[in-house]
Amino acid sequence: MKLTPKKRSGFTLIEVLLVVAIIAILAGIVILAVNPSKQLADTRNSQRRSDVNTIINAIYQYSIDNNGNLPASVTITSQDICSTGAASCTGLADMTVLTANGKYLVAMPKDPSNGDATNTKYTVVKDTNGRVTVAAPDAEQGATIAVTR
Repeated sequence: MKLTPKKRSGFTLIEVLLVVAIIAILAGIVILAVNPSKQLADTRNSQRRSDVNTIINAIYQYSIDNNGNLPASVTITSQDICSTGAASCTGLADMTVLTANGKYLVAMPKDPSNGDATNTKYTVVKDTNGRVTVAAPDAEQGATIAVTR
């Protein structure tokens, strides 16, 4: 009887390592292309744009309902806006007239990165012509987020 060697099927160690290395390189390229920190910063900036527009729309809706008068806390000095329900709004623009009974806003929007229980981290200012600017000074990636009306 003649003995024939058995054929072995499967992958060699070199083949497996080569495939793993190729997958690792492709994964690295995809991670760099997607750049999750930039995507998250863009998302937070989009939220800031939305919040700034919401605040300025509420200010002007209040103005329309009150014979063109702006909330008293909107002055020619730029101030951070006080958060809804803050214990104290000392040194901040108190916009409770906008959130009272949920008529214009249910709650004052807060900056997605660092708005807290006292300070929204959004600013409001009125220029000498009566135009109001609401801004998000903590915008990321060098973006300027401000709306003037």
